[in-house]
Amino acid sequence: MNTYALIAGIIALFATLGHLTIGNQSYYKPLNKSDIDITVKTIFKALFHYITGFQVLSSFILIMIGIRGNGCNFEPLLVLGFIAANYIFWMITQLIIAAKSPIKGAITKLFQWIFWLLISVFTILAFIHSWNYINEWV
Repeated sequence: MNTYALIAGIIALFATLGHLTIGNQSYYKPLNKSDIDITVKTIFKALFHYITGFQVLSSFILIMIGIRGNGCNFEPLLVLGFIAANYIFWMITQLIIAAKSPIKGAITKLFQWIFWLLISVFTILAFIHSWNYINEWV
């Protein structure tokens, strides 16, 4: 067990809950009700959900490392999987928000999902490559 990582994970989980409750009420909802441009609102919506996904995944990874301890220290596959999962989540989030958006041509105007897709694909390929390399030595 890695107590420090476990404590960090628990604190990160509380921060995530704060983001989802206080952050939602204090920042997300008021911005959504404001009169600013719909494109800006939509991008902010995506950013809010990116942060949410990152916080959830970070909390999970920290708690997992805390519980497993030395069993997953210095694991490059864990890092690659974490990065890939974040970018996959961001891509899906961007596509859902764009699809539901009243912005005409939102899928092309909110084009960041293309970068998130490419980054996640190449990170998954790096994961596979690393996995194969590690298995050669086992």
